Amino acid sequence: MLAALHDEPKFSEMFMAYLLTRNSRIEEDLIDQLFNSSERRLARMLLLLANFGKAGSPQQISPNISQETLAEMIGTTRSRVSHFMNSFASLVSSITTDASRFTIRC
Repeated sequence: MLAALHDEPKFSEMFMAYLLTRNSRIEEDLIDQLFNSSERRLARMLLLLANFGKAGSPQQISPNISQETLAEMIGTTRSRVSHFMNSFASLVSSITTDASRFTIRC
């Protein structure tokens, strides 16, 4: 690995950019966990999963992500995620929920 980093400057540049981006994301996640409520963490995670605010248009979130998985990602319980999703749907008309999925229209 060290030889590849030393011998391939393009690879080295891409690898370092990846590491810096990953480190930045980990720091953001830690700050998010320490200072934000689980409701805000869920909203942030949904926006991150949809690539909201990045180049191009937001993407549809994979329907295979369960509330249990979202709960693990933000450090709370599935019942809290369900509660927050229902409250999001009541606050914003562009969010709809049913028994197995939710949709956010931008």
